[in-house]
Amino acid sequence: MPKPDPRVLARTAGNYLKEHPEEIVRALRSALGLRASIPMDALRYLAREFVPDNKRAPKDIVIEAAPPGVRVAATVDAMGTPLRASLVLHIEEIAVSLTEMRIGVRIEGLTLTVLGDSSSPLAGLLKSGALDLSKPGNLVAFMPKRPPMLVDAKDDRLTLDLMKVPKIAENPKVRRYLSIVLPVASVRAIRTKDDHLDVHLKANLGGISQAIAAARQTV
Repeated sequence: MPKPDPRVLARTAGNYLKEHPEEIVRALRSALGLRASIPMDALRYLAREFVPDNKRAPKDIVIEAAPPGVRVAATVDAMGTPLRASLVLHIEEIAVSLTEMRIGVRIEGLTLTVLGDSSSPLAGLLKSGALDLSKPGNLVAFMPKRPPMLVDAKDDRLTLDLMKVPKIAENPKVRRYLSIVLPVASVRAIRTKDDHLDVHLKANLGGISQAIAAARQTV
C-alpha cells in the first residue's frame, strides 16, 4: 500500500475546502454537537489513492451513504472467481481501550455477482443460489484462513478487534495517543447522513487531569 504523504493530504484537503466552503460550517456545527463529520468524498479519495494496485486488491470501489450505514461495492477476486460484491455496512458496537479496539458490524443486502463465464466451484454455488448470503457471518466463520482481527462471525454480524493486528498493537504511537484521548473522549456511534460519515463522541471532562498527565509522560 502506498504510504500517505501528509503534505499531499493537506494540499488535497485544502483544495477540497476551497471548492466546498460549506464543509467548514458543517464541521463547526458538528464540533458543537460533539461530532466529527467526514465527507464521503474523503473516503472515496482514500480508496482511490491508497488501495494497492495488484491482482488481489478490490477494483472499481464505490462508497455511498446509506443512512445510517455505508454502501460499499467492489470487484474482487475470490478463490479465482471474479465477483462484483455489494453490501451495506452498519457499525453497531464500538469499544476502545488500551488493550482492544473492538468494532461490531452488521452486513445487510450482500450480493455477489459472478463476472464472466467462470466455472469455479464458488461460481457454481453462487449461480445455483446454494449460498445463504443473508447470513454472511456464517460464511466467514468457515474461512480456512481468518484474519487475526476477526474475533467473531455469526449470522449477519462480524466483530473485529484491530488490536489483534500486530502493526497496530505494537505501535507505540497508538498506545500513546489512546492514553491521552481515552480519558476525555470516546466514540459513541458512527452513522452516515447527507453523504457524510458522522462520528458521534462522548466527552468526559473528569478525565482531563489524567489526559494531561499522560501527555506529559509522552513528552
